[in-house]
Amino acid sequence: MRLIALDTATESVSAALADGEKLAVRLETERNRHTERLLPLVDEVLRENGLKPADLDVIAFGAGPGAFTGLRVACGVAQGLAWALEKPVVAVSNLQAAAVRAQTMGAAGVILIALDARMGECYAGAFKLGEGLAQALTEPELIKPQDAAQIAERFGCTVAAGSGVDLYGDKLALPAGVTLLRGVAPDAGDIARIALVMAQRGETTSAALASPLYVRNRVALTIEERARGERLQ
Repeated sequence: MRLIALDTATESVSAALADGEKLAVRLETERNRHTERLLPLVDEVLRENGLKPADLDVIAFGAGPGAFTGLRVACGVAQGLAWALEKPVVAVSNLQAAAVRAQTMGAAGVILIALDARMGECYAGAFKLGEGLAQALTEPELIKPQDAAQIAERFGCTVAAGSGVDLYGDKLALPAGVTLLRGVAPDAGDIARIALVMAQRGETTSAALASPLYVRNRVALTIEERARGERLQ
């Protein structure tokens, strides 16, 4: 199975080609260039491996949670490719991608993933690590950093990772015994690893039904709310 995976949920932009057991990843870390750079990265990773878009079997993308604009870019490009090629789509959780990346870095047991959601909040979820994919124990949720301890206690997390952990660190006030694993930065390669398994299980959707996972419903205050001095954090 040949699969292309796209990820623009963070400040980085990446594309990955999974061809059987072979995985090729192209990543750029320049900010605010998702729209400009995603398709060129797709073209590069395909050409460097002697393939054309028509050779692909599945299109995958990081569905979120993450930056609103970034999620729409990856979803839109995935939909466009899938429509043009008449291929199925796999939408992958970026929280799960972080859990898979943490596992490749040595994490084990039950892990709390906290991704920076800006505005003084985190996207969070708990996952059980083991053979195969990281198993989600919770639905994705939007939390304040100080609420991470409740999730860790509820599911017996032994590790915490993600950009929210890197940002807030000890401010998360996690229970004793929870190890902070810093520097976990998933990309399209992690999306591809998960998408391959999902596609083999038949967990695909059509281009028309593919959609981002936003979690947060609001990203700004109204003029009236700002005038009253209200804040989102």
